[in-house]
Amino acid sequence: MSRAVLPPGRQDDSDDLRDFGYDQQLHRGLGTFASFAAGFSFVSILTTIFQLFGLGFSFAGPAFFWTWPVVFLGQFMVALCFAELAARYPISGAIYQWSRRMGGEIVGWFAGWFMVIAQIVTAAAAAIALQVVLPSIWSGFQIVGTDTALTSSDGAANAVLLGTALLVITTTINSIGVNVMARINSIGVTCEIVGVVAIVGVFLTHAQRPPTVVFDTGGAAVDSGYIGAWIVSGLMAAYVMVGFGSAGELAEETKNPRRVAPRTIRLALSASALGGGLMIVGALMAAPSLTDGRLATEGLPYVIGSVLSSPWGTVLLVDVVIAITICTLAIQTAATRLLFSMARDGRLPASRLLSTVNTTTGTPIAPAVLIGATCVLVLVLNVGNSAIFTTLSSVCIVLIYLAYMMVTVPLLLRRLRGWPHPTANVDSAGAPLFTLGRFGLPVNLLAVVYGAVMVINLSWPRAEIFDPTGDYPLLRWAAPVTVAVVVAVGVACFPRGRTHPNPVRIGA
Repeated sequence: MSRAVLPPGRQDDSDDLRDFGYDQQLHRGLGTFASFAAGFSFVSILTTIFQLFGLGFSFAGPAFFWTWPVVFLGQFMVALCFAELAARYPISGAIYQWSRRMGGEIVGWFAGWFMVIAQIVTAAAAAIALQVVLPSIWSGFQIVGTDTALTSSDGAANAVLLGTALLVITTTINSIGVNVMARINSIGVTCEIVGVVAIVGVFLTHAQRPPTVVFDTGGAAVDSGYIGAWIVSGLMAAYVMVGFGSAGELAEETKNPRRVAPRTIRLALSASALGGGLMIVGALMAAPSLTDGRLATEGLPYVIGSVLSSPWGTVLLVDVVIAITICTLAIQTAATRLLFSMARDGRLPASRLLSTVNTTTGTPIAPAVLIGATCVLVLVLNVGNSAIFTTLSSVCIVLIYLAYMMVTVPLLLRRLRGWPHPTANVDSAGAPLFTLGRFGLPVNLLAVVYGAVMVINLSWPRAEIFDPTGDYPLLRWAAPVTVAVVVAVGVACFPRGRTHPNPVRIGA
């Protein structure tokens, strides 16, 4: 079994990686903030809340806010489990590597397969968000037609053009080198944090109602009563708070990853939850009206446009564009490292090409190009089929939650057999690693229960989510059908008959 603790006297990060059976190929130069930025930019509350605020509000009104802390608490249980694993297995392709070490080769492969498919669709969804913002800044960004709405044929086609341009840029950055990517990402995250603080400040200084508005249960739009409406509105928070484990994906490029990655995984999720929660409350307090329907259909841009005049409103929208850019970059980077990690283990077609690291840039260029090209192909589905693309975006979150469960469930089973052994709780110098101690079992159990509940909630065949126009009734079953298809294709692609070059033994 691969050891999680360095032998005495072996404290170099490259030696640490070699102890798992891998040579140091990627350039290791990321510090604490760059590691934090990877997770924070993947979540990207400016991008996702701008996209999805209307979804939550439209179903349950102002009190949909309470789904935010509920989802955060559930995801924080998952993040704590990930932090423990990141301290013991600081290897690229985190979800894949952790799940195979906890549950074996089949579980690990399918966790990686689910995650990379989900990341491709998520990156495409993030890139398409440019259409929501850029035409509002300057009409010249509407290159195709005149209708900017994503649901229109003009808006859908234009979104593909803008999203493709962004993916070309992010693919180029990912190919140049991790240090360039990290600098751009860190600058972008700084801008996003400043933007979040500014937006919250603007909302609070233009408040038209007290924060007790979050107890208003008016506006439910689901026939099953308010509880049903509230459960559906929780999908907004579920869509937003994913990707916080990206610090683990960059472990082989991070200095002292055993200590840095566990901290930044927890911090990225916590900071995102705090900033996002304040944005939601602020928007509810500052919105000109909660009943005219515009908050549900237009979301945060409606509030910003109402309380700020140009040019400050435009400045904040530019900051949102920056957030969308670094969000797309972070997702593509995480997917690239996951693909590289699986290919390095010979688990994918064309593994030799996909596992090749450019000696000059220290990055795996082929996976970056493949991810970028595949994202563009996914974008094309949006032309004339916005309902299908929206459904795919929703389904990919189900795949992410399933991939997370393929880590937390095997981890729970390992805990019941005594994991982690006390010797795995310190590094080679005897310094303690992050551990949940006696809280490990209840935290892990809560993470599994939460994940199972959210998979059911996300997959439930609701017309409100999967077929809002009523034009495609079959799309209601998109989640279970898509998962079944992904599993079937995964079974066909699974590398049978190939011995893993770096096997692990599952045991306590």
